[in-house]
Amino acid sequence: MKKLIVLFALFLIVSCKKEATDYVKLDGKLKADGVEKLTVQGKNFMKEISVDANGSFSDTLKVTDGVHAISNGTDRITLYLKNGYDLNLEFKGEKLMDGIKFSGKGAETNNFMENKRNFFMSDYANPKSYFSLEKEAYNNRLTEAKSLLKKYKDEVKDLDSLINAMDLRNDEMFFGYIESNYEKMHENLMRFAKGKVSPTFENYENFNGGTTSLSDLKGKYVYIDVWATWCAPCKAEIPYLKALEKEYHNKNIQFVSISVDKPEAHETWKQMVEKEELGGIQLFADANFESKFILDYGINAIPRFILIDPNGNIVDSDAERPSSPKLKELFTELGI
Repeated sequence: MKKLIVLFALFLIVSCKKEATDYVKLDGKLKADGVEKLTVQGKNFMKEISVDANGSFSDTLKVTDGVHAISNGTDRITLYLKNGYDLNLEFKGEKLMDGIKFSGKGAETNNFMENKRNFFMSDYANPKSYFSLEKEAYNNRLTEAKSLLKKYKDEVKDLDSLINAMDLRNDEMFFGYIESNYEKMHENLMRFAKGKVSPTFENYENFNGGTTSLSDLKGKYVYIDVWATWCAPCKAEIPYLKALEKEYHNKNIQFVSISVDKPEAHETWKQMVEKEELGGIQLFADANFESKFILDYGINAIPRFILIDPNGNIVDSDAERPSSPKLKELFTELGI
């Protein structure tokens, strides 16, 4: 009789156990109006999810476990999807990139990713915010950043092992870069601190004819873009730089692009300037990365942006990119 009772109890437990699914369920409600579909894309996977007139959506996806993007055109944000997850997405703003609060199965891993995304969008992820500090303040800031990330990790009881491994590797790379480069970069930042006289360039070839020197531009702010035709991140900034030039046309600022292409790519540079209708002052450095101006600033990676004041003094030796909203904030602060 006892054996029958035990077997019956086991039968009930097995029967009541929720059957694992081999797909992801996503549902949520957008705050933005007029969105008809969202696209979810991952490795060897893409699916469009219909959105109703109220902004609500619900769908199932059979995925390869991993990081995916959910997007509405160019507005996109990443999330981690694993078959068996049942996720509700609560959007924080009208744009996806404003952030998401997750609930349901798989929420802990995704909320952790959201916290990490916010960290890497904050000033804590800006190497200059460490390199610009004296040693004691630098150590304190490093401790603050690591403590904050530890807090995020401690809050998660069930972090997916794949995300945990990726996260450990990313943190190791980030803090490794900060710690191994502090001395050199701190020295450079102090050497090129705001208010110091800027290194100069002389008689660089101007695409429009003749040559141009930095001294020719005194009396206006000068925003310098150091780039090359082979540099993908440089080219990604071009649309933003063109828009910026248009917006600040006839303002108290000159936009100067200096190509560090090698001499054999000179014709490629000219063709690209013409084809892309690049504005501002387009210059060709006299000795690519070995040019004195480039060496003086210690530039070994591009794109690199520099802002100089009307008197030829440094405002920022490693300025924000054209795509960063912070750049226009600085221009406003300077009265440009």
